[in-house]
Amino acid sequence: MRILLTTLALATLFFSCSPYQKALKSEDVGLKFHMADSLYTVGKYKKALKLMEQVVPEYRGKPQAEKLMFLYSDTFYNLGDYYLAGYQFERFSNSYPLSEKAEEAAFKGAKSYYFLSPRYSLDQKDTKVALEKLQEFINKYSNSTFIADANQLVEELTHKLEKKEFEVAKQYNRIFDYKAAISAFDNFILDHPGSEFREEAYFMKFESAYQLAVRSIENLVEERLTTAKSYYESFKRNYPESKFQAEAETILEDIEQRIDNKQV
Repeated sequence: MRILLTTLALATLFFSCSPYQKALKSEDVGLKFHMADSLYTVGKYKKALKLMEQVVPEYRGKPQAEKLMFLYSDTFYNLGDYYLAGYQFERFSNSYPLSEKAEEAAFKGAKSYYFLSPRYSLDQKDTKVALEKLQEFINKYSNSTFIADANQLVEELTHKLEKKEFEVAKQYNRIFDYKAAISAFDNFILDHPGSEFREEAYFMKFESAYQLAVRSIENLVEERLTTAKSYYESFKRNYPESKFQAEAETILEDIEQRIDNKQV
């Protein structure tokens, strides 16, 4: 026990006298900046941040502020604090538009918002902000070395928004609100001509129209069956070899039988 206590006391003494602890307690802002820079370089971001937070106010308006503010922003980024990273990178870009780090700051700031984008089933406000920031970067730095990464992020976020919108339309179908489903699928088809979900949206629009027809009051059934049949023809025209073709054909046969029975 005595040996353990002695070891702990020595460790505490060593830690309290470490260069880092001295820098934290020092009144020398230059020493703090130098130590923060060194810790940042070797990836000791939490320790670097504590020192930066002490010196950032002292360097406002000074020549060293440009470097410090980039390191400060990038430290939040590396720690995964993307709200603050996005905010600080945006401040840096606005304060130092001619900086050699302006392009990197703009990209990382936009990418910070990308990291804040939630899974598709949640509210997509942050996703839309991320897309806006990334598009601003792409427009401003079209020849950037980060452009391929930026385009990939835009593609991922766009896919997420498409999936969100598509799943909302499917949900209308699941809860038997077929009029809303038809409208939602129709809007999806118009708004997302290149989407991977478009084929299924065409089929689901047809299926929703069929379900609406067979659940309608008698004097509306035939008209709605005819409308559903027209949606099938649109689906078939756009996707003649669809993976949903067999199911669509089964529904079409039922539609035609019902129409024939009505007309007899």
